[in-house]
Amino acid sequence: MKLARIRLNDGSQRVAAVHDNTVQPLDLTQIDACHSLMDILNSADPAGLARFLLKPDTQLLAFSDIQFLAPIDLQEVWAAGVTYKRSQVARMEESAAAASHYDKVYTADRPELFFKATPNRVSGPGQPLRVRSDSQWCVPEPEFTLVISKDARIVGYTIGNDMSARDIEGENPLYLPQAKFYKQCAGLGPCVLLADGPLNPDLIDIQLEIRRNGQIASADGTKLSQMKRTPEELVAWLFRENELPNGAFLMTGTGVVPEDNFTLENGDEVSITITGIGRLTNPIVKDRAT
Repeated sequence: MKLARIRLNDGSQRVAAVHDNTVQPLDLTQIDACHSLMDILNSADPAGLARFLLKPDTQLLAFSDIQFLAPIDLQEVWAAGVTYKRSQVARMEESAAAASHYDKVYTADRPELFFKATPNRVSGPGQPLRVRSDSQWCVPEPEFTLVISKDARIVGYTIGNDMSARDIEGENPLYLPQAKFYKQCAGLGPCVLLADGPLNPDLIDIQLEIRRNGQIASADGTKLSQMKRTPEELVAWLFRENELPNGAFLMTGTGVVPEDNFTLENGDEVSITITGIGRLTNPIVKDRAT
């Protein structure tokens, strides 16, 4: 079952179940303590609650009649780094001085985890993602993203785009927060695929496509099975000595890195497709440096 935050043509916002080509709004008025998608995700049984909130006679809406919003309310967005071999190599290449650190974190027990975004810095489907004006080498990072409840349960999955200014991080690893955390720095959506049984990583493809002037400028893909760490391992580390009272989204790292001579430009379009979830597409904006 997939859930999404949507905006109707009249400007109102709803939570809806997502079908093949339609959405079906949920009736959240049936439960006093349920006011948002976040409330459903933090419930004891998100799928069961969502089914309860679905009225059989609710009108189905076509995708063309609604706008998908980022499926985030008040949660924090975190990210893991160097969880794929390809990411380890790329990070070592961009920062020769810190190469040994990236090599060590790939094999260490403790993963690299960093704070990625607050809800106001997150873009949903069709909304712009930003290249920093002071970056000359910025790439998207397509990431299988865990949706985690406030009590550390993996309750769903979505698509994440962890925008990264590789030149800023490569200049000095201590600049990582500036390379990762800024306005419009993260994409999420288009929906949350509720967790239903164990994952089969071999069956989950992650595809990246970047278009420039209507033409494919870069495209690549990987499988979730290429990720070195398990989702459960990353969640356990995220919640160690940490409280996330609204829950969290955790981007799990990227195994798809564009060519070293590629950087995003103003007007590009980035699409990330993940098996079972759908496609997240965002236009890219970059202002002139001031």
